Amino acid sequence: MPAYHPQLIEPKWQSHWEREKLFRAQDLDRSRPKLYILDMFPYPSGEGLHVGHPEGYTATDILCRFKRMRGYNVLHPMGWDAFGLPAEQYAVKTNTHPRITTQRNIDNFRRQIKSLGFSYDWDREIDTTDPRYYKWTQWIFLTLHGTWYDPDFEWVDPAGRPRKGKGRPIAELPIPPGEPDPAGYRDARRLAYRALVPVNWCPELGTVLANEEVIDGKSERGGHPVVRMPLRQWMLRITAYAERLLEDLEGVDWPRPIKDMQRNWVGKSEGAIVHFPIAGMADAAISVFTTRPDTLFGATYMVLAPEHELVERVATPAQKAEVERYRQAAASKSDLDRTDLAKTKTGVFTGGYAVNPVNDARIPIWIADYVLMGYGTGAIMAVPGHDERDFEFAQAFNLPIVRVVAGSLDQASAPLSAAEAEPGVAVNSRNAELVLDGKPTAEAKSAIVGWLESRGKGKGTVAFKLRDWLFSRQRYWGEPFPVVIDEHDQVLAIAHDELPVALPELDDFKPSGKPEPPLGKVTDWVRYSEKARRETNTMPQWAGSCWYYLRYLDPTNDQAPFDPEKERYWMPVDLYVGGAEHAVLHLLYSRFWHKVLFDRGIVSTMEPFQRLVNQGMILGEVEYTAYVDDAGRYLSATEVEEVEDGHITQHGKQAKPARLTEEQVVKKGNDFVLAQDPAIRVSARAHKMSKSRGNVINPDAVVAEYGADSLRLYEMFMGPLEAVKPWSMRGVEGVYRFLARAWRMVVDADAVETRLDPRVRDVEPTLEQARVTARTVAAVTDDLEALRFNTAISRLMEFVNAFTTAEVRPLRVMRTFALLLSPLAPHLGEELWRLLGAEKSLAYEPWPAHDPALLVESEIEVPVQINGKLRGRVVVAADSDAAALEAAARASDRVAPLLEGKTIRKVVAVPGKLINFVVS
Repeated sequence: MPAYHPQLIEPKWQSHWEREKLFRAQDLDRSRPKLYILDMFPYPSGEGLHVGHPEGYTATDILCRFKRMRGYNVLHPMGWDAFGLPAEQYAVKTNTHPRITTQRNIDNFRRQIKSLGFSYDWDREIDTTDPRYYKWTQWIFLTLHGTWYDPDFEWVDPAGRPRKGKGRPIAELPIPPGEPDPAGYRDARRLAYRALVPVNWCPELGTVLANEEVIDGKSERGGHPVVRMPLRQWMLRITAYAERLLEDLEGVDWPRPIKDMQRNWVGKSEGAIVHFPIAGMADAAISVFTTRPDTLFGATYMVLAPEHELVERVATPAQKAEVERYRQAAASKSDLDRTDLAKTKTGVFTGGYAVNPVNDARIPIWIADYVLMGYGTGAIMAVPGHDERDFEFAQAFNLPIVRVVAGSLDQASAPLSAAEAEPGVAVNSRNAELVLDGKPTAEAKSAIVGWLESRGKGKGTVAFKLRDWLFSRQRYWGEPFPVVIDEHDQVLAIAHDELPVALPELDDFKPSGKPEPPLGKVTDWVRYSEKARRETNTMPQWAGSCWYYLRYLDPTNDQAPFDPEKERYWMPVDLYVGGAEHAVLHLLYSRFWHKVLFDRGIVSTMEPFQRLVNQGMILGEVEYTAYVDDAGRYLSATEVEEVEDGHITQHGKQAKPARLTEEQVVKKGNDFVLAQDPAIRVSARAHKMSKSRGNVINPDAVVAEYGADSLRLYEMFMGPLEAVKPWSMRGVEGVYRFLARAWRMVVDADAVETRLDPRVRDVEPTLEQARVTARTVAAVTDDLEALRFNTAISRLMEFVNAFTTAEVRPLRVMRTFALLLSPLAPHLGEELWRLLGAEKSLAYEPWPAHDPALLVESEIEVPVQINGKLRGRVVVAADSDAAALEAAARASDRVAPLLEGKTIRKVVAVPGKLINFVVS
């Protein structure tokens, strides 16, 4: 019999879609509204996709198919983020050139993605390792190199709001009269510049890492130790755009947690720069940034970062050796190690003193590694009474602790057992010219900033935690920089007609473990001319992904990165779907590049991604674990504690975990217990998919057994798109059975060949069938618009349940069902559509409409209670008032006998809701 066989249906429709190029987006089609829906493109690893990857792709595909049917011109592209460290590491491990492994991985990813029936415009496919692509990545880098940020430039944004601060061509940078080195002056202000900076060097990976790529002093990838060392690197001046990166978050529809992560990473702080003279040095002062200038009277010592330029000057001869030893030790630590709040505070007294500008007190100058050159000025005024780190440091080294903030004036002498960082009122804060005592924190801040500014001892200012973006990598598999360096170590940009600067072939691409880029081995390539050499560092993986959404607009253009008219038509991206893990890397970097391109007139929008949705993670299947003691007896999970080297019971004895199958456990309340002994509670937990746990599910296996439509439908039926959800093959099987029921609703299960079920007839639906159909259309439409895919699927399941038992299934209604199903299960939708008499694809068929009048019920069922207990139900007209409701209830064959002989003391009738008789 013609059973549901997705293995036969799905390849047929995938071939049809590709052959007909059904999902090709039409540039500049102004007859329809445009919609640009984008997935965060994948990094094609050697392992291929697992079932967690297609979740976001499925969601966007459903929306794209739905919107095409609603008349939108939809752009939905796909490509590959293929440069970078993972591919190079794999190539080193297998001794295979990364170009070979990358292309092999791309081919596998493309095959897997196509097998799932996603409606991508494959004519727009891009690959960041293609020279035709990275030619324009290099072009954008040169744009950054040729731009400076003018903080005073006034302009009006597209919404008509006055703004200040904009990127401008470097040729427009005013050079001060008499400047002895105009070229150096320009280079120091470019958005892309070279500098000798302390960097995060990872010997194991053989490259430097951005601060964002270091976690707890180790590389984000691989968990390898990271050390700090000075290297000449390429930097991007993202800090110039800090204010705009914050301001413009207000205009985009992004999840609040992502906005908050970006705000915290940029880290805007309002405060003051304060100048502390150095005792005995008329020509030197230590400038600090503080967010609490109101606590200046409580500054009892200073701390310089070990790298601070003044350390050598302030260190006395007696302290120089100890200071130098400490500086060398600090150089081996990462920023995160140094700022760890839990670590023991360390430091060395320099022997020098500073002068507190508010009370002329001499205060000692220390160096300590918890102060970083990267934030503020690399120096702090330490106020131990009101800062936790300063308090711990002062206690460790027996330094004075003074209270200058309290809850009220009468607490001015209250001792401090810990730092009190909360606002209050100023105490112990006065000099001959300034009295802060009694002023609330905000008022005290304003007063002292005014006093500092009037005497030239400081000024109010804003600081940011954001650091310039470290843009160099000592790796082979990345975009070469489009610059050369002359004999004077000056950077010269490559002419645009020389782009792309192609990555040379290199057999020995293994890192040396030293900060020497592999490209240095290609001597013929490095030698650009008699007087110039090529840059041997490469760009980081983020370079290609910063702008790929723009190349999709015009992927074959060899004269420009994209046609400006196409950019104005398609941008911004209307919906961007991807993982929340990219909040402060890809998303922040892309916004920065986009703003520079906007400032230079290359793009028309100030933000690239108007709406952002983060899909939740799909975990592996739930793992059921019991525990046994030495005698083999089962222990309840509540009796066992997991420790570093295993599991122990409450009595300190060892317990061994034992993996159970789903058949060996049963659910009891919110917990799982052993089926053979319900007193034994079992641990039930889903883990992140990983090769090491052996819980990775390959979508190829799911498609082979159940079909792509089942995989797509299950991933959307698991729960809300943003939720974290465990995988279940039983769940896939359940969705497969639903699709099979939908098939049998339309197809004759008893026929030899595939044909319509004889109960599918070209007749008008009954009133109830029309109501069910209208309710389904209305609900599924609302759910798809709101990305509530799980509830849309539930509505379709209810529809199938309603019509599977019907002896007559109107043809028109079945066609409506095929259209509603098609965005979610497109292969089955197309097959049913064809069986129902259509001659062409339903991809652009109008989305079903419904008569709103059919959503209004003429009759409703109302529960009848007696003394608050349900005793029956009555069917009444939907507009029945309380009297009509009471009459219907009294006449009910079920209720009337229960009221007989009773005294009715009260009747509570709520039209449309319920009726309750209070009797005695």
